[in-house]
Amino acid sequence: MDIYVARQPIFDINENTVAYELLYRSSTVNNYQHTNGDQATTDVIVNSFLNIGIKELSNGKPCFINFTEKLLKLGVPSYFNPLSIVVEILETVEINEEILAICKELKAHGYTIALDDFFVSQWNDATIELLSYVDIIKIDFRTTNRSDRQEMIRFIKGRDIKFLAEKVETISEYHEAKEDGFEYFQGFYFSKPVILNSYDIPSYYHSYFQILKEIECPEPDLEKIKDVIEKDISLSYKLLKLINNPVFRPRNEVSSIKQAIILLGLNEIKKWIYVLAIRGADKGGADGGSKEREIIELSLKRGKLGELIGRKVGREVLSSKYFLLGMFSLMDSLLHHPMEELLEDLPLSNELKDALSGEKNDEYMMLQFLKEIELAFHEGAELKFNPTSMHLEELFRLYAEASDWATKVLSEVSV
Repeated sequence: MDIYVARQPIFDINENTVAYELLYRSSTVNNYQHTNGDQATTDVIVNSFLNIGIKELSNGKPCFINFTEKLLKLGVPSYFNPLSIVVEILETVEINEEILAICKELKAHGYTIALDDFFVSQWNDATIELLSYVDIIKIDFRTTNRSDRQEMIRFIKGRDIKFLAEKVETISEYHEAKEDGFEYFQGFYFSKPVILNSYDIPSYYHSYFQILKEIECPEPDLEKIKDVIEKDISLSYKLLKLINNPVFRPRNEVSSIKQAIILLGLNEIKKWIYVLAIRGADKGGADGGSKEREIIELSLKRGKLGELIGRKVGREVLSSKYFLLGMFSLMDSLLHHPMEELLEDLPLSNELKDALSGEKNDEYMMLQFLKEIELAFHEGAELKFNPTSMHLEELFRLYAEASDWATKVLSEVSV
């Protein structure tokens, strides 16, 4: 599934890039309209942080992200490092005591807060109090005149607040903005938004609620959470990519989904599941095509077969490793990127990365063995090699069990 995010640079008075604004897009053309602000923002967040990768988008600079009233009240901005984002509060947000308390707490934790398109005429006691927590005010040059902008700057004078001129399209507007005291600049005069494209794996909405339900238990069962995540390739991939974020980078490589859950922590998983659930609320289930579904089913089947064989040879650690090996063996087909590029963003063990890249180690030989079993089962081909002591009939029984499991998983998530 194609996904998109637009990125537009923000410059300082010396025309150095100091930040980027991340914008919703649904295609490579100027398709940026979205009737649901919550879903638009969560699309931007998920696509930026979990699909494309924030390091590719931001070049280490903070990103302005629009937050709706609902997302502010859910505490979504606090999911991010204060240095990585600027919390941009939309003009549609009603400024009340609850929003003021949220902004006060964000400010106390080091977040930068920007107001989008706020004007003197709109303000009341609550919005004036909000200025105590605001760092930047954005003013749209397309919807305001110079006298209104100057009045706003005079009204704010004396406070430690900077002004950002957005939608600056001409050199005269740029010079005008500098003369009037603006310190940040954004618009077509400098750069149009650049649309970045990647791919997302279809995910299954009900998985989020299963995980949230278990996490909310007094004593969450890691095995149950692991089982739900393992059934959803999209969640598994996003979990591993999130762990590879520098903030959560583990000391050791990951060899199982359970290890990934422990390294990341249930609270962090819970936050991101909330974001994914909001994003998927209007999508209702798997949104992939039949080809993607076939690849997902084969990936699940191959992973489960590896797990069953690992258990048969007597080592639980092998079963977890072989599950990841099989499940991620078709990631390049799902995401339309070379396997080597995808593996750069995943904290898998070196043995698994080498095997998935085609290097002939023990894990690579096991992956070939899993493929051999598939061919033998469906086409009657002979096994070229067998690194286990299991007979063909036993291997076929395990393959049938893995196939039934994968079919059941997909049928459950499709209802």
